[in-house]
Amino acid sequence: MEYIFLILILLFSVVVHEVAHGSVAYYLGDPTAKYAGRLTLNPIKHLDPIGSVIVPLFLAIMANLTGGGIIFGWAKPVPINPYNFRDQKYGSLKVAFAGPGANLTLALIFGLALRFFPGIAAVPGLDLMFGYIVFINILLAVFNLLPIPPLDGSHILFTFLPPEMENIKISLSRFGIFILLFIIFFFFHWLLLIINWIFTLIVGASFF
Repeated sequence: MEYIFLILILLFSVVVHEVAHGSVAYYLGDPTAKYAGRLTLNPIKHLDPIGSVIVPLFLAIMANLTGGGIIFGWAKPVPINPYNFRDQKYGSLKVAFAGPGANLTLALIFGLALRFFPGIAAVPGLDLMFGYIVFINILLAVFNLLPIPPLDGSHILFTFLPPEMENIKISLSRFGIFILLFIIFFFFHWLLLIINWIFTLIVGASFF
C-alpha cells in the first residue's frame, strides 16, 4: 500500500513538473501546450502508459518483493515550439528550469511546513506523506537538472555553450541516454547524498 502511495505522489509531482514547462512556454508566447490540452493538473492528460503506469508499478512490485528499491517514472513531455518564444535567447532556458523549479517550490512548501509546524506530526501519517513529497520533488529537481539530454539541464547547458562548442552538444545529444544510464547505475548513490543534504537543509532533519 505504501508503494502505491509513493506512485501517486510521484505522478502528482511529474504532472506539476510538466505543467510548469507548458505554462512558462505559454507565458513566453508558445501556445502549443495549451492547444494540446496539457496546461492542466488532470493526470490523465499527462499519462505515459510506460513511464506513468507500467514502470512504476513494476518497480513497486519488485520493491515489495525484495524489501526495497527505487521507484521512478515519467509523464509525457509537454509539446513545446521554441520558435514561438518572444525571448529567443533565454526562452528555452526559462522553460527548461520551470519544471525543476516547480518541484523545488513544492519541496520548500511542504518541507518548511514540516519544519515549522510540529502539529503536523500529531496527525497519523501526515508527516510521512509530507516527507515523501519533499524527497520526491527534490529528487526530480536534482535529477532533471543534470546537463545530459534529454533532461532539462541539457537545455540550460546548451543555452550557454558558444557556437565553437557545437560538437559537444552533438555528442551529448547522441550519447546522452547512455551517459544517463551509466550515472543511474553507478553514481545514483552520490545523487541521493545530495538530495538528502538538500532535504536536511529544508526540513532540518535527514530523510535517511
